[in-house]
Amino acid sequence: MLVENQGTPRRCLLARHKGSAAGSYSTLAGFVDVSESLEDAVRREVAEETGVLVGTVTYMASQGWPFPSGLMIGFRATAATEAVSVDGEEVLEARWFTRVELAEHAAAGGRLGREDSIDMYLLQSWLEEAD
Repeated sequence: MLVENQGTPRRCLLARHKGSAAGSYSTLAGFVDVSESLEDAVRREVAEETGVLVGTVTYMASQGWPFPSGLMIGFRATAATEAVSVDGEEVLEARWFTRVELAEHAAAGGRLGREDSIDMYLLQSWLEEAD
């Protein structure tokens, strides 16, 4: 899930997950609960992991994923709030990045997602957009 703010400059919310190296950021991810819509799962997972409330949720793409034999579904979401409060269990750190900050972070060797994961697609497509 790539969460974007409503204001300017445009920023996206990325997180450092438990077990990942310092300076390693990726989009948020989660699982769908029984009887939950995909859009509601996005809203719930973002709120649980970062405290950010989400309004609009838009489907972007999907990708087969062998771990644990599932399907990854990529979404863009618009934040209704911007204050971040991580859960400290799944997510250790989360912060907002402008396109310039994200490009600079990547150029300095900072890891952005997994090369084999849909989050790389979400991040690259966001970076290629104009503000």
